[in-house]
Amino acid sequence: MIVHPKPNMLNVLVTLKGSIAKRIVRRSIMVTVLASIIVLIESMHPAFFSRVNATPFTLLGLSLSIFMSFRNSACYDRWWEGRKEWGRIIIEVRSFIRESCVIQDTELRERMLLGLCGYAHALNARLRNEDELKAARPWVPGLLIKITPTFNISDGILQETGRECSRLAQENIISEWRYVTLEQRLTGLCEAQAICERIKNTPLPFPYTLLLHRTIYLFCILLPFALAEPLGWIAPIFTAIVSYTFFGLDAIGDELEDPFGRDENDLPTDALVRAIERDVLSAIGRTYIPPPLQPVDYVLS
Repeated sequence: MIVHPKPNMLNVLVTLKGSIAKRIVRRSIMVTVLASIIVLIESMHPAFFSRVNATPFTLLGLSLSIFMSFRNSACYDRWWEGRKEWGRIIIEVRSFIRESCVIQDTELRERMLLGLCGYAHALNARLRNEDELKAARPWVPGLLIKITPTFNISDGILQETGRECSRLAQENIISEWRYVTLEQRLTGLCEAQAICERIKNTPLPFPYTLLLHRTIYLFCILLPFALAEPLGWIAPIFTAIVSYTFFGLDAIGDELEDPFGRDENDLPTDALVRAIERDVLSAIGRTYIPPPLQPVDYVLS
């Protein structure tokens, strides 16, 4: 995620970090060169362009803008929902830390809380299609023997923690009411994970996205034919601006559709996992607590 101070006029013009320009520069240049070629042809054969009218492009551009706004809103909703669920994960872990103070066995409580750190790391890796087991191993080495056979390491950690809570309740080490509250925290973590997995595994309908991609390309390629005759050599400049806007909005939608990756504008899940680490290590009395992650070159991962 980009963490950047409010830009001034100069930064607005020259800043590339976090900008979508790097992803669409080739497409924009291609359309601009095409526009230049069309203007050159128009200057040599103006009769070919005498009947071209800009009205259809105005209507198509308006429709395309409305269409893109709906798609980008849907993609942003996915990004924001993912952020809310990671916020919920932090809330549930902090609540579990507070409510687990009743457990007198400090070694068992420490193992359970470190298991929640392993859960956060495993879930982060799962949403990025990385190795869950490798991510969780430093935090829950004793539990991995029991949960390795499962394909869902993060959920396996929650199951093992739930079994420990159930055992404590059966042995009357914690009250039934306390067991219910701890189980509610685990249920909240499970629900947040399921929502994140739903966002990750359910992209926007492909025909919807494909139609938008095709229409944008057609619009940007055909636009110079309408601008060549009235604008002359200014047409490539306006074509470059329009293509930058449409290609950029399209690329931003693609980036926000999956908010859990490692793109510059994706969610800073590493920083959120670090926040969980700090809360857990502080709760179990560790002397060294890692500092919060800071943006590197304006990017918070």
